[in-house]
Amino acid sequence: MYGTTTIDKPPLLRDPGTVLAPAAVLAAGLGAGSLWWALPGAVCAFLAGHRSGRTWPMAAALGGLVAAGAVAVLAVPALFPLGSVFVALVVGAALLPWFAGRVWRQYQELARAGWSRAEQLARERRLVAEQARLRERARIAQDMHDALGHDLSLVALSAGALKLAPGLAEAHRTAAEDVRARAAAAVERLGEVIGILREDTDRAPTGPADYGIERLVANAAASGLAVTSRVEGGEDDENAVPGPVERAAHRVVQEALTNVVKHAPGAAAEVRVTHGSGETVVSVRNTAPPTAAAGLTGGGRGLIGLDERVRLTGGELRHGPDGAGGFAVTARLPHAAPPQPAAGLPAPAPLPPEHRRARRRAGRTLAAAVTVPVLALAVLSGGLTVWGSLTVTDSVLAPGAYASLRVGQNRSDVAALLPKRQLPYRPRAAEPKGPGVECEYYAVTADRFVDASGDAYQLCFRDGRLASFAVLRG
Repeated sequence: MYGTTTIDKPPLLRDPGTVLAPAAVLAAGLGAGSLWWALPGAVCAFLAGHRSGRTWPMAAALGGLVAAGAVAVLAVPALFPLGSVFVALVVGAALLPWFAGRVWRQYQELARAGWSRAEQLARERRLVAEQARLRERARIAQDMHDALGHDLSLVALSAGALKLAPGLAEAHRTAAEDVRARAAAAVERLGEVIGILREDTDRAPTGPADYGIERLVANAAASGLAVTSRVEGGEDDENAVPGPVERAAHRVVQEALTNVVKHAPGAAAEVRVTHGSGETVVSVRNTAPPTAAAGLTGGGRGLIGLDERVRLTGGELRHGPDGAGGFAVTARLPHAAPPQPAAGLPAPAPLPPEHRRARRRAGRTLAAAVTVPVLALAVLSGGLTVWGSLTVTDSVLAPGAYASLRVGQNRSDVAALLPKRQLPYRPRAAEPKGPGVECEYYAVTADRFVDASGDAYQLCFRDGRLASFAVLRG
């Protein structure tokens, strides 16, 4: 087998912005001479913002371009009139396209995060559906254990009673013992199998179809259990028992009688159910079993499941020895149903961190795309204005000095009336032609808020004498 060789890119090429940003800024700078350069500059700036996740390449390139422009104007004052074009190109051909690329990049990241979130929600829905199926299996397992376990316990009890019947042939007595043993073993195997399917559920499992406590007690008595029952209330509309409470009460009596049969054979049991106006109280007590009797073994899951069912109805279950050798199970079941979880899918989970970060980055980028170009335009324009004002201040020719000028004056006489320096740029105006002609330009005023702002004086000399002077309107 042949191995593969990975060639690492140079550091500058790992981030396209390190190449595209300087190219965009260079093209924008060249646009001051020819506006055709603005188009490739804008394209490079957009790609630099879209392909690169960093800001420093563009910031460094723009800083270098502004510094280079300032040095160029200082070295060549005639370039000063191009300052406004330069500022427009920096903002319009570099900053705005770069931010447009960044906004588009953030939008795409946000869209990808949204699709990722949708996939996550779909997975959560599948998990919720799977959990619903598992809960349904657990309910089925609970019902199987409750119904079949109770019936098998009664079968074992009936077989034990048949075994002790007088006048029964030995062969029949042996068969009854075999039935009792097989029923006991079936109860144990049922508990083991159902225990595999059981799990904690957030809702009470449904009970058997018949919730009549009297019938439940009658079946137990017919199987040989010495049991009595007393049911009070629940017959009028005022004390009507809600369905969940009725099922829970049935479940308490069923489990308690099953435990009497399994763990206290031969003991007598008493069932008492009281339906009040606000709650139902279920009490099952049994006497002490005969000392020589041996009950069926159990897994101890019945009372745990019973406690959970009572808790889900908002009630309270108590169980334990009654102090006289017997055992008591008491449940208080309120008729007012506790708040249940909303059906269907759970409430949408909070946005994951990566989605929130993407939204914040997109919002910050969009805000910066609006504010930064505006601030840059204001700062550059303000700097250009201040620079121009400071430069023009030293080149203002006083109106009185201009009024005293005469054609034919010597250059030396005129120099005493002129300011320290000329305008840093040459206004676009016709100049006298001829050999030995030199023209100088001075500002009329440094105040940018008067009508004469931008006007200039033109003084032309031929062979050391003032040949002409005029006012050029800006």
